[in-house]
Amino acid sequence: FCYRSYVLHDNEMDWGLFFSALSQYLYLVKFFFWEMGYMRSIDIIVDRAGYEIQWGCLVWVPSVYTFHSRFLVQNPSRLSFNTALGIFILSMAGVLLNYAADRERDIFRASNGKCKVWGS
Repeated sequence: FCYRSYVLHDNEMDWGLFFSALSQYLYLVKFFFWEMGYMRSIDIIVDRAGYEIQWGCLVWVPSVYTFHSRFLVQNPSRLSFNTALGIFILSMAGVLLNYAADRERDIFRASNGKCKVWGS
């Protein structure tokens, strides 16, 4: 997406698209790093890889999660580097908070509740 936008718009970098693509990549890396934690999450436990989970992974995620990047190829964000970086840092803080909550839940379940919540 970034390269196509770069070529399409006279070799001008769209920092909004760049950091958007980078955040998607890091989110996917986090998913594969935390895959076993995800497999122990409630939707996998309850649905057991049912239709909704499969449809979501095969259809929803690839189309909807990349929609804004595909849009930005044709319609550049024109965000400055600093603005795009600030939004990126905020989004990565959200991903880290989500990971921290998932990790804490996993520790809680592994210890049968015999651990500190908020700081274990």
